[in-house]
Amino acid sequence: MIIEHKTLKYTTKESYAFEDMSDAIFKFVTDSKVKNGILTVQSMHTTAAIIVNENEPLLLEDMKNNFRDIARKDAYYGHNDFEVRTVNMCGEECRNGHSHCLAAYLPTSVVLNVVNGKVDFGQWQRIFLIELDHARERKVSVQVLGQ
Repeated sequence: MIIEHKTLKYTTKESYAFEDMSDAIFKFVTDSKVKNGILTVQSMHTTAAIIVNENEPLLLEDMKNNFRDIARKDAYYGHNDFEVRTVNMCGEECRNGHSHCLAAYLPTSVVLNVVNGKVDFGQWQRIFLIELDHARERKVSVQVLGQ
């Protein structure tokens, strides 16, 4: 049994940025020498998501617009009310209730099959980190295990 782990770091550029991590993850799997097994890809954040979808520019814009409709930034969020909120506060606290609410609809991780040394993907599938908050550094934990 082979188990390999790596933490990937990304600096997102804006809210709702889609970071295509596929090539880095494919290389990680190839370098691991795992021929058959499973791969997990996990966001280390509560306001960033991991999805598998198509990297087509109009589709990505459609998804961004959908995100804006689902969790409007201008709505009231108790999480953003620093006069009332007293839990899990830090010095760099920002008003990001919309990001946390949107994250409830999206996965924080995916599990993918590794077959014959490669991620078993369809023609258009890609792996994305989605920034749900604002530009910042993000970490993604990837682990492959198998034979």
